[in-house]
Amino acid sequence: MEIQLAVAKIEKYAMSESGDTVEVVERPHGGISIVLVDGQRSGHSAKVISNLVARKAIALLAEGVRDGAAARAAHDYLRTHRGGKVSAEMIILSADMDTGTLVISRNTHTPVLVLEQGEWTMIDSSAEAIGIYKRTRPQITELPLRPGLTALAFSDGVWTAGERRGGRLDVLTWLRSLPQTLGARAYADELLAHALQKEQGRPRDDLTVVAIHVSALTTDNVRRMSMTLPIAPKIYQTWRGA
Repeated sequence: MEIQLAVAKIEKYAMSESGDTVEVVERPHGGISIVLVDGQRSGHSAKVISNLVARKAIALLAEGVRDGAAARAAHDYLRTHRGGKVSAEMIILSADMDTGTLVISRNTHTPVLVLEQGEWTMIDSSAEAIGIYKRTRPQITELPLRPGLTALAFSDGVWTAGERRGGRLDVLTWLRSLPQTLGARAYADELLAHALQKEQGRPRDDLTVVAIHVSALTTDNVRRMSMTLPIAPKIYQTWRGA
């Protein structure tokens, strides 16, 4: 088997910076963790918050701290740093080779969608955002790693896409209409594109999708990671004028 990981994201319309942050780290006992943080507000101020939280969580995960403890520590850090006046929503997805499980840690009202044994289900138990209340804890779900297991996490901009434009995106129903042969990259790209379509190309919030997929096929033992990043028009114009 192999673990596939993909991220697709775009900032709020007319904003130069996304308030969502995504970070990836290898786990010291084997596996990989991905942290998605949606900072309060939007633009640069939200980015400062989401970066602060993501860096704290990712550093602890890299040191071998368990997901739940890392989430609580990130909450305590934000609450102390900002005096309990700023919140952030956070999801941690971990393919943990030490336990052979997919660990889903949620501090968000946004659900995580899971494909397991041919059926899409929604993990949507109540979970508070971090940074405000003293005893905030993550909601944690563990699932055995097996071929076909897929998890999709996303920021609330995706979950509410289309809400003010004539028809909200029903993510679960839409996913159930797709073939179950897609990989992580296809799921992330397709969901982001569909949310963007619902927003008529002008998203009123940052849109971020994170996908983890367990494939039964393994081509070799090489670990690979790829990324594409658009270049801002002003940088491109500067280069052309050079």
